[in-house]
Amino acid sequence: MQKKSLIQNVNVVDLRVPTSDTLLGSDPFHKKPNYSVVLVTLETNTGLNGISVAFTIGAGNDWIAYGIKDLAQLVIGATLEDFINNPGAFQKTFVDHHQLRWLADGVYRMVVGSIVNAMWDLWAKQVEKPMWKLLVDLTPEEIVQSINWRYLRDALTPDEALEILRAHQDSRHEREAQMRKRGPKAYSTAGWLGLTDAQILDTINQMKAVGFDCFKMKVGLDLQHDLERLAFIRKAIGNEAKLMLDANQIWGVDEAINYMRELAQFRPAWIEEPTARDDVLGYVKIAKELAKYNIGVAAGEQVPSPVIFKQLLTSRAISYCQIDATRLAGVNDVLAVILIAAKYGIPVCPHGGGIGLCSQAQQFTS
Repeated sequence: MQKKSLIQNVNVVDLRVPTSDTLLGSDPFHKKPNYSVVLVTLETNTGLNGISVAFTIGAGNDWIAYGIKDLAQLVIGATLEDFINNPGAFQKTFVDHHQLRWLADGVYRMVVGSIVNAMWDLWAKQVEKPMWKLLVDLTPEEIVQSINWRYLRDALTPDEALEILRAHQDSRHEREAQMRKRGPKAYSTAGWLGLTDAQILDTINQMKAVGFDCFKMKVGLDLQHDLERLAFIRKAIGNEAKLMLDANQIWGVDEAINYMRELAQFRPAWIEEPTARDDVLGYVKIAKELAKYNIGVAAGEQVPSPVIFKQLLTSRAISYCQIDATRLAGVNDVLAVILIAAKYGIPVCPHGGGIGLCSQAQQFTS
């Protein structure tokens, strides 16, 4: 009889990188960020370790690390087998905790996600698969069982989710082969706000040389500066390349609309996070106005729960769904958002601007 994998210890490491020295990662709000992660390792009695990372910017690591250490009390003594039998129930233990759920989303949900994602990683290691392969090989029933449907059924029912998954099940091996061959489509964030034009041009040329044709730029602090920089950037990337803009929530709703009217001449594919992360009605208004200029709206990297995603997707307030792999309460939440986006025909373009996020986007959302 195979020995059960019992969680014996939760190891938490605070890792920080001084990106503020070079202004990499700089945007309208985060002028001198230090990209950081909290590395979590679930250690078991069988020698297997489950690992996850939670991305933050500097001081946020203190909050996440403390929360994980505190929450570890609830996971020590749990077995991997219990998680495998019902990943949804395991996540609910934390998300619906009768005292801790009072903290709501934000930091708490990121802490929960750190534990939950490490459990998924532990499962993948037990079956000797990368996590993406574990997820791809799950049955539709297993995926649906992993999701907390309490607040989502008005947008997507479990039966509808099963129908979506079963409809694509026969073609998954073909799609997997295509993904193995080419990988997911990606863009380069070449235009960090604190960089010079020369630094941006150097990045653009490097990325063009290896086949990139999509580039993202930060905007929002000064209109005249943005007009001049985007003229330069559009010339550098060419007329056929895709240009995306990111304001990192710096504007109010009407301000975002007026500002983007001025930038419409550069034909951006989307404006990312034009206003507050959870202002669904604001996003609806912005999306309606910018549709006149063929500018899409992207958001989600700071959306902490599937419920807000539900509202953004069902109201079509966003045209690109940007899940952040460590913002939500684990893989379970990510699966829920992907399925809702699939029902409403909105592409998922994961947030990848941080330590470990591109790797996790490949594992969770590709």
